[in-house]
Amino acid sequence: MAPRWLGMWGVLAACAAAGAAAWSPGTATFYGGADGSGTMGGACGYDNLYNAGYGINNAALSTVLFNDGASCGQCYTITCDGSRPGGQYCKPGNTVTVTATNLCPPNYALPNGGWCGPGRPHFDMSQPAWESIGVVQAGIVPVLYEQVKCSRSGGVRFSIAGSNYFLLVNIQNLAGSGSVAAAWVKGDKTGWIQMSRNWGANWQALAGLVGQGLSFAVTTTGGQYIQFLNAAPAWWQFGQTYNTYQQFVY
Repeated sequence: MAPRWLGMWGVLAACAAAGAAAWSPGTATFYGGADGSGTMGGACGYDNLYNAGYGINNAALSTVLFNDGASCGQCYTITCDGSRPGGQYCKPGNTVTVTATNLCPPNYALPNGGWCGPGRPHFDMSQPAWESIGVVQAGIVPVLYEQVKCSRSGGVRFSIAGSNYFLLVNIQNLAGSGSVAAAWVKGDKTGWIQMSRNWGANWQALAGLVGQGLSFAVTTTGGQYIQFLNAAPAWWQFGQTYNTYQQFVY
């Protein structure tokens, strides 16, 4: 059995009154076009973000926030900070919640790696999400952000890739903390096999499990553990995604 460890001051005041966590300062730009289609795919491996459960309210995180993919799937509420330089381009009183689906890498052709350079908390958001808080002509705005609990429709999803002796599973659509801390897989003829993060939200197991029904177990970064028994039938195929009816709450 797998182990179980593991300007805007009015808005700020309202959130503080509701018991929200402290906000942190950062910056935000946008990419992917007016319809956000250019944000599909990315360094978390979710491919089509609608199919993965995340939709258009998404963002690429700078290195310090992305944390080598450990932040994939996490949710952040972001508001434009009218008290800082560039705040004249804010849409006062507005907030938007986005999911981390990609990496915004440093651009070392620019001083200090640009806005996504080392140590800078930055969100490169889909344009539709960004326009919820800022005036598009600005291009970049100062923001305040906090990590929040994710709300999802439906259950956790497992998208399977790999080969006969190598399983690569993209774990998608997590509610609660939104991100995976540890994962296991079990075939009909095996015990629980601990997986390791390959990249982004992709977890791997060096095991030949073709022809066996698959169960998964996941511990989120929020500390909740769930077993997803018989998530994929014995006739599962590489390239397919398997939905469950179970979901995390924290």
